[in-house]
Amino acid sequence: MYYCTNYSLAVALCVVTMFCWGSWGNTQKLAGKTWRFELFYWDYVIGLVLFSLLAGFTMGSLGGGAWSFAENLKSSSASQWIWPFLGGIVFNASNILLSAAIAVAGMSVAFPVGVGLALVGGTVANWFVDGKGNPYLIWTGLAVIVASIICNALAFKAKQAATDGASDTSSVKKGLLLAIFAGLLMSWFSPLVNRVVDMGFTNAAPAAGRMTPYTAFFVFTLGVLASNFVFNTMMMKKPVSGDPVNGADWFKGGFPVHLVGILGGCIWATGTLLSFVTAGTAGAAIAYALGQGATLVSALWGILVWREFKGAPKQSGILNLAMIILFLIGLALLVTAGQ
Repeated sequence: MYYCTNYSLAVALCVVTMFCWGSWGNTQKLAGKTWRFELFYWDYVIGLVLFSLLAGFTMGSLGGGAWSFAENLKSSSASQWIWPFLGGIVFNASNILLSAAIAVAGMSVAFPVGVGLALVGGTVANWFVDGKGNPYLIWTGLAVIVASIICNALAFKAKQAATDGASDTSSVKKGLLLAIFAGLLMSWFSPLVNRVVDMGFTNAAPAAGRMTPYTAFFVFTLGVLASNFVFNTMMMKKPVSGDPVNGADWFKGGFPVHLVGILGGCIWATGTLLSFVTAGTAGAAIAYALGQGATLVSALWGILVWREFKGAPKQSGILNLAMIILFLIGLALLVTAGQ
């Protein structure tokens, strides 16, 4: 099984996580030109499960032995499965809300608000799980990141005031509320999974009652898949915008549009697995917080590529620049906290 023991490499892989988590939303934007997000989300979940299996039987099986994916999966018990499975359910509830927020308000708003809140809550929760990292630097870094989130919210408020009447204000407010609820829920999926992941990697076999990152991640995706039949079905019948969607509509999509959704799931899954693989070296709180730098990445995609702040006043540009600077400072403090 591959795992990372070098702190500098662990931080670098956490940066890869950040770009993966901040970029998967582009696939939803691409598919959204002709495809409802509720239908896209089925393909996204399929991508998660397929990637977890592929990673488990490749990187998760290197060297064989008790640490290998199949062996650890066979030896694990229901009492171990419950935590990553529950983490998958919690994540899925939050991510569906985040996807709805992207569809309603755009990436440059949904991610900074939703994922930014998840960064703060999840980092604190993970720190209480493993206690790694300088607490003073962690709290200071999180405070700076909260300030950056506020800057983004003010930038959006300025844009909203300048374009009032040219856009659906009520739908944008709905998008903000969806993002807030998504962020509050998303804070908890990583601590739930990390509760049973063996981050020591020093023994001949995982500690009793523990799972490898690859096994836990696979069980996590099963939780996402199982809960999707409940959460996404509800979203299809009671959509946040537009008419209800029929399950049969999924079969009307061509292979390219399905492939885009699966690709989105694989991109997010790559980042998440790297976060779990590096958590033992970087510390669960640091690995999670750096990955949630996706807030900055997604905001840049929304601002620079999808032009979601087009027509906004100069004030919005200044506030968004302040958001970027403050976010980078906050992330630098978190990296330093783990050394």
